[in-house]
Amino acid sequence: MSEERTFIAVKPDGVQRGIIGEVIKRFEAKGFKLVAMKMKHASKDLLNEHYIDLKEKPFFPTLIKYMSSGPVVAMVWEGKGAVKTGRVMLGETNPADSLPGTIRGDLCIDIGMNIIHGSDSVESANKEIALWFQDDELASYTSCAFDWLY
Repeated sequence: MSEERTFIAVKPDGVQRGIIGEVIKRFEAKGFKLVAMKMKHASKDLLNEHYIDLKEKPFFPTLIKYMSSGPVVAMVWEGKGAVKTGRVMLGETNPADSLPGTIRGDLCIDIGMNIIHGSDSVESANKEIALWFQDDELASYTSCAFDWLY
Protein backbone atom coordinates (compact mmCIF):
# COMPACT_ATOMS: atom_id res chain seq x y z
CA MET A 1 0.00 0.00 0.00
CA SER A 2 1.37 3.35 -1.00
CA GLU A 3 1.24 6.02 1.68
CA GLU A 4 0.78 8.74 -0.90
CA ARG A 5 -0.02 12.15 0.54
CA THR A 6 -1.89 15.09 -0.93
CA PHE A 7 -2.34 18.70 0.12
CA ILE A 8 -5.92 19.93 0.36
CA ALA A 9 -6.87 23.46 1.42
CA VAL A 10 -10.29 24.90 2.11
CA LYS A 11 -10.04 28.40 0.70
CA PRO A 12 -11.33 31.54 2.48
CA ASP A 13 -14.80 31.33 0.89
CA GLY A 14 -15.15 27.71 2.01
CA VAL A 15 -14.09 28.65 5.54
CA GLN A 16 -16.54 31.57 5.62
CA ARG A 17 -19.37 29.36 4.35
CA GLY A 18 -18.72 26.75 7.05
CA ILE A 19 -18.00 23.76 4.81
CA ILE A 20 -14.76 22.60 6.45
CA GLY A 21 -16.58 19.72 8.13
CA GLU A 22 -18.20 18.67 4.86
CA VAL A 23 -14.80 18.46 3.17
CA ILE A 24 -13.33 16.48 6.06
CA LYS A 25 -16.37 14.19 6.07
CA ARG A 26 -15.97 13.37 2.38
CA PHE A 27 -12.25 12.56 2.65
CA GLU A 28 -12.77 10.48 5.78
CA ALA A 29 -15.74 8.64 4.24
CA LYS A 30 -13.62 7.84 1.18
CA GLY A 31 -11.08 6.18 3.48
CA PHE A 32 -8.24 8.70 3.50
CA LYS A 33 -6.33 9.39 6.69
CA LEU A 34 -5.91 12.96 7.96
CA VAL A 35 -2.26 13.43 8.99
CA ALA A 36 -2.11 17.23 9.41
CA MET A 37 -4.46 20.18 9.62
CA LYS A 38 -4.24 23.84 10.57
CA MET A 39 -6.08 27.07 10.04
CA LYS A 40 -4.09 30.15 9.17
CA HIS A 41 -4.12 33.45 7.37
CA ALA A 42 -1.70 32.75 4.54
CA SER A 43 0.90 35.45 3.98
CA LYS A 44 1.35 36.91 0.53
CA ASP A 45 4.88 35.45 0.50
CA LEU A 46 3.52 31.95 1.18
CA LEU A 47 0.82 32.36 -1.48
CA ASN A 48 3.28 33.73 -4.04
CA GLU A 49 5.41 30.63 -3.52
CA HIS A 50 2.43 28.27 -3.51
CA TYR A 51 1.06 29.67 -6.79
CA ILE A 52 4.43 30.46 -8.43
CA ASP A 53 3.48 28.47 -11.55
CA LEU A 54 0.59 30.91 -12.13
CA LYS A 55 2.64 34.07 -11.60
CA GLU A 56 2.45 35.15 -15.25
CA LYS A 57 -1.30 34.61 -15.56
CA PRO A 58 -3.48 37.76 -15.72
CA PHE A 59 -5.62 36.56 -12.79
CA PHE A 60 -2.62 36.07 -10.44
CA PRO A 61 -3.06 39.33 -8.44
CA THR A 62 -6.76 38.60 -7.94
CA LEU A 63 -5.94 35.04 -6.85
CA ILE A 64 -3.47 36.25 -4.22
CA LYS A 65 -5.93 38.87 -2.96
CA TYR A 66 -8.69 36.23 -2.71
CA MET A 67 -6.49 33.67 -0.96
CA SER A 68 -5.24 36.23 1.58
CA SER A 69 -8.74 37.60 2.28
CA GLY A 70 -9.39 35.25 5.20
CA PRO A 71 -8.23 32.09 6.91
CA VAL A 72 -7.42 28.92 4.99
CA VAL A 73 -7.67 25.39 6.40
CA ALA A 74 -4.65 23.45 5.18
CA MET A 75 -4.70 19.67 5.39
CA VAL A 76 -2.63 16.66 4.45
CA TRP A 77 -4.47 13.48 3.58
CA GLU A 78 -2.86 10.07 3.11
CA GLY A 79 -3.86 6.92 1.28
CA LYS A 80 -3.63 4.94 -1.92
CA GLY A 81 -3.95 7.27 -4.92
CA ALA A 82 -4.61 10.27 -2.66
CA VAL A 83 -3.57 12.88 -5.24
CA LYS A 84 -5.55 11.61 -8.22
CA THR A 85 -8.58 10.56 -6.21
CA GLY A 86 -8.51 13.82 -4.28
CA ARG A 87 -8.61 15.80 -7.52
CA VAL A 88 -11.56 13.76 -8.76
CA MET A 89 -13.37 14.37 -5.46
CA LEU A 90 -12.82 18.14 -5.79
CA GLY A 91 -14.19 18.36 -9.33
CA GLU A 92 -13.07 20.69 -12.09
CA THR A 93 -11.48 24.06 -11.32
CA ASN A 94 -14.50 25.70 -12.91
CA PRO A 95 -17.50 24.60 -10.82
CA ALA A 96 -19.75 24.85 -13.91
CA ASP A 97 -17.76 21.93 -15.37
CA SER A 98 -17.88 19.88 -12.16
CA LEU A 99 -20.16 16.87 -11.91
CA PRO A 100 -22.73 16.49 -9.15
CA GLY A 101 -21.20 14.47 -6.34
CA THR A 102 -17.92 16.37 -6.45
CA ILE A 103 -17.17 19.02 -3.84
CA ARG A 104 -17.22 21.85 -6.36
CA GLY A 105 -20.13 20.35 -8.28
CA ASP A 106 -22.23 20.23 -5.11
CA LEU A 107 -21.06 23.28 -3.20
CA CYS A 108 -20.01 26.16 -5.43
CA ILE A 109 -20.93 28.14 -8.51
CA ASP A 110 -18.18 30.58 -9.52
CA ILE A 111 -14.62 29.84 -10.67
CA GLY A 112 -13.41 32.85 -8.67
CA MET A 113 -14.82 31.32 -5.47
CA ASN A 114 -14.21 27.62 -5.95
CA ILE A 115 -13.78 26.82 -2.22
CA ILE A 116 -10.99 24.25 -2.31
CA HIS A 117 -7.48 23.53 -3.57
CA GLY A 118 -5.97 20.10 -4.18
CA SER A 119 -2.52 19.07 -5.35
CA ASP A 120 -2.40 18.15 -9.04
CA SER A 121 0.52 15.70 -8.87
CA VAL A 122 2.59 13.80 -6.32
CA GLU A 123 5.46 16.22 -6.99
CA SER A 124 3.22 19.24 -6.35
CA ALA A 125 1.79 17.60 -3.24
CA ASN A 126 5.25 17.08 -1.77
CA LYS A 127 6.19 20.69 -2.52
CA GLU A 128 2.94 22.11 -1.13
CA ILE A 129 3.06 19.97 2.02
CA ALA A 130 6.63 21.13 2.71
CA LEU A 131 5.59 24.74 2.10
CA TRP A 132 2.64 24.70 4.52
CA PHE A 133 3.80 22.20 7.18
CA GLN A 134 6.94 21.40 9.16
CA ASP A 135 7.90 17.71 9.33
CA ASP A 136 6.97 17.52 13.02
CA GLU A 137 3.42 18.69 12.20
CA LEU A 138 2.73 15.55 10.14
CA ALA A 139 1.30 12.71 12.24
CA SER A 140 2.35 9.15 11.54
CA TYR A 141 -0.05 6.46 12.71
CA THR A 142 -1.94 3.41 11.53
CA SER A 143 -5.68 3.86 11.40
CA CYS A 144 -7.76 1.07 12.93
CA ALA A 145 -9.73 1.08 9.63
CA PHE A 146 -6.61 0.27 7.58
CA ASP A 147 -7.34 -3.46 7.30
CA TRP A 148 -10.92 -2.73 6.25
CA LEU A 149 -9.79 -0.41 3.45
CA TYR A 150 -6.82 -2.28 2.00
